[in-house]
Amino acid sequence: MIPLRDDIRSSRRPWVTWSLIAACTAAFVYQLFTELSDPEAGRLVVRSLGMVPHDIVSGTRLWTLLTSMFLHGGFFHIIGNMLYLWIFGDNVEDALGHLPYLAVYVIAGLFGSGLHILTAPQSAVPTIGASGAISGVMGAYFVLYPRARVLTLVPVFFFLRLIYLPAFVLLGFWILLQVLYGCGSPTAGGGVAYFAHIGGFVVGIVVGLLARRRRRDRTIWYDIH
Repeated sequence: MIPLRDDIRSSRRPWVTWSLIAACTAAFVYQLFTELSDPEAGRLVVRSLGMVPHDIVSGTRLWTLLTSMFLHGGFFHIIGNMLYLWIFGDNVEDALGHLPYLAVYVIAGLFGSGLHILTAPQSAVPTIGASGAISGVMGAYFVLYPRARVLTLVPVFFFLRLIYLPAFVLLGFWILLQVLYGCGSPTAGGGVAYFAHIGGFVVGIVVGLLARRRRRDRTIWYDIH
């Protein structure tokens, strides 16, 4: 299932979301041109800026926990990530505010990487991508806008159909797949870091619940007697 847009308009411009998309795109363009000019140099970019669990456990190259969030492994990887960030990021940024939203994005990415490291602490495979951080955005959206309608491209047998799905159905199905794939996939052999998605999503759910509670508390601001 591929989401295309939701039906909720944000009340302010999502500067942070736009900036994150621009930064990830710029980093990918740099990766692409570096690899095209010199494949070994392109691999070196991933090795030097990607997050390697064994290094983090050893206490080295800790900065890669951040730099790895801006690298991607190909066109489908970055297009998918930026599409999800574009659709869900503006509303979450609207609900949380610019700086808190950025903090949640980073924390979700770090927590997702941390959970991935716990599942494969000795892995020497570089991990790249913003999926953990974007999963945090999706988790917050799941809680804050569960009934939002998301126009989704859904495969039905041999055909593709456009269907409006409630956000809680789309995102609930997505995180269920991450759990199933994560539990059924090898952790140290490379591929998709499903537990990074799960960790980021959990952070987003917690933040969404806190934000929803704060919003509810602000609704009644006086006592009566």
